[in-house]
Amino acid sequence: MADTTPKINIIVVQDEMLQAEDIVNRLKELNYNIIGFTDSAAAALELISLHQHVDILLLDVVLKGATDGIELASIINEKYNIPFIFLTAHADNTIIDRAKKVKPRAYILKPFNDRQVSIAIELTLVNFSKKPLEKELLVKSDFNFSENQVPNRTDGFYLKKNNHFEHVGFLDMLFFRSDVNYTSIYTKSDLFIYSEGLNKIVEQLPKEHFIRVHRSYVVNINVVSGFEGNLLFIGNYKIPVSKKYKEAVFNLFKDVI
Repeated sequence: MADTTPKINIIVVQDEMLQAEDIVNRLKELNYNIIGFTDSAAAALELISLHQHVDILLLDVVLKGATDGIELASIINEKYNIPFIFLTAHADNTIIDRAKKVKPRAYILKPFNDRQVSIAIELTLVNFSKKPLEKELLVKSDFNFSENQVPNRTDGFYLKKNNHFEHVGFLDMLFFRSDVNYTSIYTKSDLFIYSEGLNKIVEQLPKEHFIRVHRSYVVNINVVSGFEGNLLFIGNYKIPVSKKYKEAVFNLFKDVI
């Protein structure tokens, strides 16, 4: 079944093209969208200018040409509002001290672990969503809730997307997935990520519509289309049911489906 989750758009900038291709292939397997990869700062800036929506860049410190990765990062900070992660084999103290000054979201040494990079990317995007501009917009719009909360009303939540909040009704929410220090909220048409624990969000959900099926998952009862073994089906998604919740969950759905 195809994954309908919106993909994260990444540009990879690495000195060695063979390594870049390996990184690209590994990121694609993790379901990221690679909109371009190159080995020079000039080409990277051209890629950025050609694409309106770049979520994150993975930069090496050493690049082809006169401009290295740290200098490229400085240009990105000055001209673009795009987060970046250094993915490099260079751990010299002088280089690290230079890298600190451009404020990367992470500094990962090769050889890297795929899960480590994936977590760094996801947390970077979560933290990058807390921009001063958004806080300013909230104040000017007279919103009286904090940046990290999921504001609610009786029929749904106001979920943050880019620089604004949009209302999503409970019946449009498919499921919630907890991942480390944040929660992913899957809806019928979009994905929202919050740096807030699942337990806190669950407290705000109507119990007649949502049920916990796993330590990391809460599902909308109304959108479950079937089940098999220890899995619930919601559209193209397969949601695991843990042993702790198995009896209560499947007794419920055997009556509903």
